[in-house]
Amino acid sequence: MSGGGGPDRSMMAAVERLVRFMAARAEGDLSGVFADTDVTIIENFAPYVFQGASAVQDWARGFRAHAANLAQLKASFGAAQDFGVDGARAYFSLPTNWTGTSNGRQFSEHGGWAFVLMQHGREWRVQAYGWAVTAYRLE
Repeated sequence: MSGGGGPDRSMMAAVERLVRFMAARAEGDLSGVFADTDVTIIENFAPYVFQGASAVQDWARGFRAHAANLAQLKASFGAAQDFGVDGARAYFSLPTNWTGTSNGRQFSEHGGWAFVLMQHGREWRVQAYGWAVTAYRLE
């Protein structure tokens, strides 16, 4: 495993496309975000683990329901932690802060996203991620 400063722009591109999809409350395009096979997603909404041939579609449907009362979603990131590359795979954890409104009330949700990316040609795509909330505030 090789270390370094953290994910480069091409690695972060898949994460940023995922964030745009989520910020648009699942109205965007997921093409080029996830790997073609063997995707696993761990989330804080049921059924919590999304895997198998329909993982991405099931997660998108679940996120759409989860985000139904959310608006003005924005994500900001801290410095990536625990970065490593092993061949065509990369791993890093990303401190993340989501803000927006939930049923018209401001909220902030702090957490960590652990990503495994798979290289696909010149692009990197999400093979797996796990989301963990570490703090939540509703005003």
